[in-house]
Amino acid sequence: MGMQSTDTLASIISQINDFVNQRDWNQFHTVKNIVASISIEAAELCETIQWDNPQTEEVLNDKLLLDDIGQEVADVMIYCLRLCSILQLDPIEIMANKLELNALKYPVEKSKGSSAKYTQLS
Repeated sequence: MGMQSTDTLASIISQINDFVNQRDWNQFHTVKNIVASISIEAAELCETIQWDNPQTEEVLNDKLLLDDIGQEVADVMIYCLRLCSILQLDPIEIMANKLELNALKYPVEKSKGSSAKYTQLS
């Protein structure tokens, strides 16, 4: 595993779209259905550790759990990228914009070391 892939985000989106097109699934990929699918897959990600609270090292040392988590993260990401494709959203651009907004909501001097929501920062 690890971050060593040479595929680009555009390439992965293209592969996802090809997968969908080959199966004639566009008819089912409404915004509502894809948004629901993201939520469902996110719930399945939660389910991987539903009754445990493993530390990072424990997950890294448990190949089956790490693989299960990876599979569910992949499902969430595939549906998110599919939604971006359907709505013509650039995932890099929207994430960069969101990070900028988060930086404004959570300035380092107020939020460092704190888990408080931005509305609670003084």
